[in-house]
Amino acid sequence: MRKIKIFDTTLRDGEQSPGASMNVEEKIQVAKQLKKLGVDIIEAGFPIASPGDFEAVNRISKEVKGIVVAGLCRARDEDIERAAEALIPAEQKRIHTFIATSDIHLKHKLRMDRQQVIEAAVKAVKKARQYTDDVEFSAEDATRSDWDYLCKVIEEVIKVGATTVNIPDTVGYTIPQEYGELIEYILNKVPNIDKATISVHCHNDLGLAVANSLTAILKGAGQVECTINGIGERAGNAALEEIVMALKVRGDFFKADTNIVTQEIYRTSRLISKITGMVVQPNKAIVGANAFAHEAGIHQDGVLKERTTYEIMRPEDIGIPSSKIVLGKHSGRHAFKKRLEELGFSLSEDELNRAFDRFKKLADQKKYIFNEDLEALVSDEVLRIAEFYNLIDLEVSSGTKKKPTATVRLKINGEEKQITVSGDGPVDSVYKAITELTGSKAELNKFEIKAITGGTDALGEVTVILEEGGHTVRGHGSDTDIIVASAKAYINALNKLAIKNKKS
Repeated sequence: MRKIKIFDTTLRDGEQSPGASMNVEEKIQVAKQLKKLGVDIIEAGFPIASPGDFEAVNRISKEVKGIVVAGLCRARDEDIERAAEALIPAEQKRIHTFIATSDIHLKHKLRMDRQQVIEAAVKAVKKARQYTDDVEFSAEDATRSDWDYLCKVIEEVIKVGATTVNIPDTVGYTIPQEYGELIEYILNKVPNIDKATISVHCHNDLGLAVANSLTAILKGAGQVECTINGIGERAGNAALEEIVMALKVRGDFFKADTNIVTQEIYRTSRLISKITGMVVQPNKAIVGANAFAHEAGIHQDGVLKERTTYEIMRPEDIGIPSSKIVLGKHSGRHAFKKRLEELGFSLSEDELNRAFDRFKKLADQKKYIFNEDLEALVSDEVLRIAEFYNLIDLEVSSGTKKKPTATVRLKINGEEKQITVSGDGPVDSVYKAITELTGSKAELNKFEIKAITGGTDALGEVTVILEEGGHTVRGHGSDTDIIVASAKAYINALNKLAIKNKKS
């Protein structure tokens, strides 16, 4: 079995999904989980893009050890120097530099000729090699480039020290057969290709990112660049979980595997969904809610008799627990803690106590507690931040003939304050009350509600995005009462803004 390196770019390309940006603390949390997942390389960010990206790459380099940390940079001296500075604390560092090679990009974006691009690429790789022996070069828009010219660029960057050469399908243009032929062409045409690993980075504009990546592996690629849940620019990137499990399930065909700890896949997927607010569609392969669900009677009968009749992999293989222990209001702390351990959570005593108290309140409201309910409860504790504002009490009255009114009591810096405000609806009333109590000038850019499980007693999860003073934050809240969940999400976001404003 060949070992395929997994280059995770969730924190760089994945974060470029509209609305998916993460703060530094969230990026560090994701990076630590990616380490548990077993990825080989974490592309932690684009250091020159912003101070936040630089800080994220620098802190991940300091705090996440035993893994290669990569920083992206254009083929420019200042970009490379900034990336090298951010990566100084890393045990294993990679500088990833790129420049476009397609005539479309050369003419309309770079305003450079082919020779100028070769010279810029060679100069960038030489510069990067001054800081590390691990240098990756990407030929942006490779799949729309002239193949012979692309091979020439690859040959020249390998000559000056590129150890990985990436062949990106930047705009999701290629199809599997064509992409496979391109990889073969490079292997046969570039004389020094044996001195570098071929990497592939596929976008999903035509829905072929995973298929293209797997075809490239068949033809000799040794590294795949991908993201959790397939998030990324436009239609996204190749999904890590789909590539990894395709190789695992069909090892007989691909003769290749990865170092991924597959039991961490589901937990990682949920973390990314929670932090970015990008919900995984129910029918999403591997990690979707319906991926291991069977509704048709024939399927149910078959699975009950022999699992492999309708399942090609076990849910346990990706970290979805198979335990059927039902948790309810009579469950004790020991059973609660054990279920959390089965779900992969390790909480401090204080976090456990707070989560257990919330669980007890939820159990009084719901007949059944599902694993997804517990994940939402515990995630709220894990992502807990310093609280400048704390919800003490909330009462709402509304109806077809009654003006919606909310009475909200908050603890603000240790002092309790209360106000009653009317609005266009119960949520609007609550948000107006919170705004008046806190004096916030934040603008609400997004408000989203979803049910964690089915049923009228389902736990509701609310996500909001607030913007104030150039800062944009995402807030989360969950409760069986969607009005309360809405208030929690709004206050969570205000607390994040307060931290940002305090730092600035």
